[in-house]
Amino acid sequence: MGTSRLEAFSDGVIAIIITIMVLEMKVPHGATLAIVVPLIPVFLSYVLSFVYVGIYWNNHHHMLKTCHRVTGSVLWANLHLLFWLSLFPFATGWMGENHFAAVPTALYGTFLFAAAIAYYILQQTIIVSQGPGSALQAAIGGDWKGKLSPVLYLCGIASTFFWTWLAQLLYVTVAVIWLVPDRRLERSSHATGYADGA
Repeated sequence: MGTSRLEAFSDGVIAIIITIMVLEMKVPHGATLAIVVPLIPVFLSYVLSFVYVGIYWNNHHHMLKTCHRVTGSVLWANLHLLFWLSLFPFATGWMGENHFAAVPTALYGTFLFAAAIAYYILQQTIIVSQGPGSALQAAIGGDWKGKLSPVLYLCGIASTFFWTWLAQLLYVTVAVIWLVPDRRLERSSHATGYADGA
């Protein structure tokens, strides 16, 4: 099976996740700026989650462009990733509504950590399915970002019960690290002829 159906399904799920997250921001009853102020934490948590979902969507797209075929194990690994991403709206809403309190912030970090592990599993499953000379393996190389991210998430989760601001800083730091797609992955997808328009 080709990657087009898998990518279309994943795109649809990710679009729904973003839609659910934005619907968590309730319209305030009133027309003064003072009414909007309590919504700032909700908005900030939405922005952070939107960036994260966008990062996953972008890198997922480039990763699949290096893939020639989809196996059953790749399908299940992809569903595993989508499961954790689908929990982002809940954690985002809870964290924002409670102004980045410790427990919601820790849960948010737990979901980020689980999604990172799920992405790694998907990545490795694709590499195994490609066999020797995997284009994805060559593209990711040492994958320092993939190894560093879970460590920072765990540090963030641990710090929520002491300094929640540090947890948020660590979550933002990981997002910044991943904000620019890996150019090696982009080059690999073009080289294999699976880039857009190829």
